[in-house]
Amino acid sequence: MIPAMALQTAEALILDVTDLHDRDRIVTFLTREHGKKRGVAKGARVKHSRFGGQLQPLAKAEVTWFEKEGRDLARISSVELVRTAHPIQTDLEGILLGSYLADHLLEFAQEGEGADHFYRLLDATIQALLAGVDRDLATRYFEAWVLRIAGVFPAPWECPGCGGPFPPEGAILPRSGENLLCFDCGGVVGLRISPATLDFLRRISREGVPAVATHPPPPAVLRQVEELCAQVRRCFLQHELRSYDVIQRTLAKV
Repeated sequence: MIPAMALQTAEALILDVTDLHDRDRIVTFLTREHGKKRGVAKGARVKHSRFGGQLQPLAKAEVTWFEKEGRDLARISSVELVRTAHPIQTDLEGILLGSYLADHLLEFAQEGEGADHFYRLLDATIQALLAGVDRDLATRYFEAWVLRIAGVFPAPWECPGCGGPFPPEGAILPRSGENLLCFDCGGVVGLRISPATLDFLRRISREGVPAVATHPPPPAVLRQVEELCAQVRRCFLQHELRSYDVIQRTLAKV
C-alpha cells in the first residue's frame, strides 16, 4: 500500500513521451517492481530543462517520482539516463520498430503490478538490437514472448484438442485464434503453421534472442510467426496495435 504521498525511485524503461500544455510532458515508463507508471515531467518542454535529453523513447533510466493517493498521474522529480536506445531509432524503420515494441507493453503491462518478466524481455530485446541482432528476428521473438508472458500464446508442443503431438505436416490456428490444433481437431480452415515454424517457437521458449540469432530461421518462418502473433493478439485485445497498422501501411508504400 502506497502512503498518501510517497517518493519512489526505480530503474525504468521509457515507453512513451507526450506533450502536455506548453511546458510539461507526460511520461509512461515501465519498472520491474511497480509495473507501468505515468507521470508529469514539469517544465520538460522548457529550454534548459533538467529533463533535457533524458526523456528518450525506450531509454533505460533511473526515475524518481512522487505519487499522491487519488491522483492518476505521478509527479516526476528526476530522470537519470542509464542507457540510450537512440542508435536503433536513427531511421524510419527503427522509429516504427521502437513504437511497436513500446505499444506491446503499453497494452499488456499493468499499472501498479510487478512486471519483472515484461521488463526483462523488453530490456533484453533492446540490448540485442543495440548489439546488431537482426531487427526482424528480434521483433518476432519479442512479440511471441509478450503473448506468452500474458498467458495467451498457443502452446507449440502438442494439440490441446486430442493431447497428441503435432503431426509432421505442422498445425493450424483456427480463425478464433486461441489454440494451435492438429488437422484432425482443427480442420483445414485457418492459418497453417509449418513444422519449421513450430520448431522455431519451441526453440525460443528455451533460448535467448542472442542464441537464436546465431542460427536464424528462414524469412518464411519469421513471416508465419508474425502472422500467428498478429492473429492471436487481435483475438485477445479485440483490436490491433496502432503502431502495427502504421508499419503495414508504410511497408505497403515502399
